[in-house]
Amino acid sequence: MIVGNRITKVEASRDKPDPRKGLNFKINVKDAKITAKKVEIAYEYVAEYTEGVGIIRMDGVITAEEEKALLDKIKKEWTDNKRLPQEYAEVIINAINYFGSVNGVLASRIVNLSPPLVPPRFSLSKKE
Repeated sequence: MIVGNRITKVEASRDKPDPRKGLNFKINVKDAKITAKKVEIAYEYVAEYTEGVGIIRMDGVITAEEEKALLDKIKKEWTDNKRLPQEYAEVIINAINYFGSVNGVLASRIVNLSPPLVPPRFSLSKKE
């Protein structure tokens, strides 16, 4: 269970006055430190506005308290492959995406970029 998120570094720049045409995201898990009851996962979140319009980059650390069996699995996978177990990676990547998007709104405002959010697509079905 994720119990905390700490942003350690934020960079934001607007390099062109052009409107946003696209947005690419990159999430990189940089390190995992496992103790008896917790895992600390260092990450980098990047929102890159296409055509060189701008960039938002954040480094942070997610802290999670997990059961011993899961901590052992995380430790083994990280030690052997420098990756998180597949099912756990999905949880962490979604959390990083959430934290990055929420905090990216603040960073984008400072440099006059549109927020790094991709709104969900809704579709309507016909009533039968």
